[in-house]
Amino acid sequence: MREDGPLAILLPYPMSKLLLVTGGAGFVGSHLCERLVADGNQVISLDNYFAGSRENHVEGVEYREGHTKDIETLIPETPAIVYHLGEYARVNKSLEEPALVWDLNTVGTQAVLEFCRARGSKLVYAASSTKSTSTHATDGLTEGKDLSPYTWAKASNVSLVTNYGSWYQLPHAIVYFYNVYGPRERSREVYGTLIETFRQNVLNGVPHKVNAPGTQTRAFTHVLDTVEGIILAGEKGEGDGFNISAKETHSIREVAEMFGGPIEMHEQTKSSRSSSSDDTSKIEALGWKQEHTLVDYIESVKQSQ
Repeated sequence: MREDGPLAILLPYPMSKLLLVTGGAGFVGSHLCERLVADGNQVISLDNYFAGSRENHVEGVEYREGHTKDIETLIPETPAIVYHLGEYARVNKSLEEPALVWDLNTVGTQAVLEFCRARGSKLVYAASSTKSTSTHATDGLTEGKDLSPYTWAKASNVSLVTNYGSWYQLPHAIVYFYNVYGPRERSREVYGTLIETFRQNVLNGVPHKVNAPGTQTRAFTHVLDTVEGIILAGEKGEGDGFNISAKETHSIREVAEMFGGPIEMHEQTKSSRSSSSDDTSKIEALGWKQEHTLVDYIESVKQSQ
């Protein structure tokens, strides 16, 4: 029993919760599952393995394979919290496959919302920081939400989640990711993440491909800092605006130079954009703080190679 207050003898330790992570075999999802299990929870992962990998499986997690649009059939249980990370997550590539984005991010997320509404589960939705970006890559200024099918779907889902909160009193917290990096990143072709791609370039003696102008910036945020924010939002957050962002930003070319090796410049793409560190006061109010930096991570990676 607890011994931290006058009523402690009446209060047992918190009971284990049943939690669901969509995309639990993915990069961020696997780290989230690992942390939730370590905290003593019962964790189910629902993943279609479009981006996830069985190599990311964590001991103690129950893995179920399938599309989020079939969540009602695949998950008969009632989780206390649904951490919805299982969506398509590439900006430029989504311009080539809008139907896939619609299927995974719009149809799938609608089913997840209905699942949570029917069961009264709290939803933690992983939104995209592209909402706060813009680009001049095409004629005129294009806002982040209109850069691609992916960014449009993510912004639309934020609106839908917010409305479900208003229409149906669905408990929810919307968190925003900022160029997450760390162990278990993938570099597979067009779906790879920048930091792991650059790391693999160094290992394989391949030039870093940087899209012009190269000065576009990102607030690269470590996966463990990201997971900490997700958990705090699940435990104590309500509503929109929980930005989980590193304080510092780095340009794409600067990151390539930090890794070392030759750089190969390419034409600017339609989705080229800059982003900055966003206001993290709302997640900090829940107890979050940044613990890792990209500079330290790259240095540790270079020393281990």
